[in-house]
Formats: sequence, structure tokens, C-alpha cells
Amino acid sequence: MWIGSEKTTRIPFQSSFKSRLIVLSSLGLILFASLLLIKQNTNSQSEIKTLENPQRLPQNLPTFSTKFNPSLYHTNGTEVIYQIPNSPKAVLFIAHGCTINAYDFWDKSPNCPHCTGLPEERIFVLQALERNMAVLTISSLGECWTFKREMENVEWIIHNWIQSNKLGDLPKFAIGASSGGYFVSALATKVEFSSICIMIAEGVFEQIDIPKNYPPTLFVHMVKDKIRASAIGSNMAELMEKEIEVKEIRCEEFPPDAGFLAKRVPGLETELTVKLIEVLGEKGFLDQKGYLKKDGRGIKWKEALVEKKLIDEKFELFRHINEELNLAFAYHEYTSLKNDEIFEWFESHMKGN
Repeated sequence: MWIGSEKTTRIPFQSSFKSRLIVLSSLGLILFASLLLIKQNTNSQSEIKTLENPQRLPQNLPTFSTKFNPSLYHTNGTEVIYQIPNSPKAVLFIAHGCTINAYDFWDKSPNCPHCTGLPEERIFVLQALERNMAVLTISSLGECWTFKREMENVEWIIHNWIQSNKLGDLPKFAIGASSGGYFVSALATKVEFSSICIMIAEGVFEQIDIPKNYPPTLFVHMVKDKIRASAIGSNMAELMEKEIEVKEIRCEEFPPDAGFLAKRVPGLETELTVKLIEVLGEKGFLDQKGYLKKDGRGIKWKEALVEKKLIDEKFELFRHINEELNLAFAYHEYTSLKNDEIFEWFESHMKGN
């Protein structure tokens, strides 16, 4: 029968069977080719998705044998929290950013009942202790660091703490983030550090006289902050002109992941992180690729979870989760994701004083 025609023609059975066999075979080949093409497209999309996330995230946290056992004292109007491992090989001073303080680098313990252990800060301290560094944290006198009285204050505290603990023969390092990065860049003209790390800050080099013995300087910054990245490039060029060793580490954004959040925030249940990622998507806080449209400071994720009765208003891990969302957005946040490179930088400058 010819489709579209009223005329009917009888076709011999054998000829009809062969025709049908040919048609079926052709359809089979077409179907196989279509399936193969779909598979190739799926693989290509999978490969592209992998390439879209240039920052390789650690699947697991390092296994820490060291435990937090800090000592705390008050002097000159501020808090000093430190821990000295057995057989220390270096001293590391850490200057926090604005709204952070020394308590945020250490987990709550009998020795430090007010410590809060923010995820990125605590991981950094634990890895420093694992590498046998004596860690010293000091709270700024105000919300952020200042550069007159406070410079003299911290210089005095570092000197006396080193002398009291008989650490004077060890190399000294410093790292500062944001406001702490500006502070460390200036403090390095007063304290003889073997090397320093300035994180998410360009330093205050236009405001200081850079001495010839200024320490080797590592910049760790987030490339999404293009203005700061440009300023860091200019300051690196200036330091190189003075024959000071410099290096930079660039940090990229990544899509937040429930497993990643649960592993990095002690006490945070995986079930809640799964719900959090779902809520971020429902509320339109994520783009089509799963990246945050704004950092944790710019989205009302806590209110969304409270509304769904997943947490209450007194939720204690708000700052901890917020920090990890800031880290995923990668514009301005303390990061421990580059710890290996940072500690390799310090350990490559292990000259004593």
C-alpha cells in the first residue's frame, strides 16, 4: 500500500518481507547512531563541567594528631592565646581580620572556654602545630588593627613572649588576613621576620619606608577582587625592584558542596548541609552552574533556614557556615585551602635569627 494514495497494489510476500527487513535494519542503525551521539554529548558535558571548576577541593581534611591545648593571658589591654608544640622549630604570629579575634583560631576547651574555632582559622593553626610551629595569636584593640600604639603593643608582646618561652633562636614568621595583612606588612619593618604572608590584602607599602632587609613576602589573594589583585601586582613589582623576594597564590571560586561544608565545620550535620544547598538553589542564591551569586554576607540563607524551621535564631554555627560560603564565593575571606603552599613558603625561609 502506498501511503497517501487510494490505489492498492499487491506485492509478492517475499519481496514485502525483504523490504521490511531493510527498513528495520536501517531504523536499527539510525537508533544505534543516535544513542552513540547522545553518549558522546553526555561525556563532553561531563568533561566541560569538570573543567568549569578550576579549584581542586580537598576531599578530606588532614588527619590531625595534635590537639588544641592553648594557653591564654591578658596583657596591655588585649588577649594573647598561644600553643607551643614539643620541639618547636619556628614561631608563627597570626594577625586576624576585622570583626575576628584571637579566640576564633582555637576550639573551645577547658583552657579557652570562650574560643570559637572558625573553620578556616582552626585548620590553619592545627596544621601549623603539626609542622612544629609555636603559634601566637593576639586580639586587636578594636574591631580592626591600627598602626601607632598597636604596632608598639604587638612588637612588645611578641618580644616578651619569645623571651619568656626561650624561643629566641627560632625563625619568626607572620601571616595576616585583610586588616591583619595590612598590619603585618607594616609590622615587618619593626620585627625581624624570616618571611611573611599577606592574605586578601595588598599591604601598606605606599605608607612605609621599605628597608633593604624587608622579609620575603607571599601574597595570597582572590582573583575575583580585581582591584586588590591589581594593587598586589603593583606592590609585588615595587618589592622586586628593591630585590625583595615575592610570590603570589591565586584563589578561585567554587560551587558550595554539602559534604565539603560538613567536613570543615565541626558539629555540623551532613543532613543540614544538604538542606542548606537545596535552600540556596530554591531561593535563587546559586547560578545555573551551582556557584554562589553573592557571598555569605550578601544572602539571607540563615533567615531561609529559620523560615523552614531547620534551625532557630540562636543557631551557634552561623559564623562558621557563613565563612565557608564566603570562601566558596572567593572574593574576600581567610582560607586554609592553600595551606600546603603557604607552609612550604615559610619552611623554605627557615633561617634563624
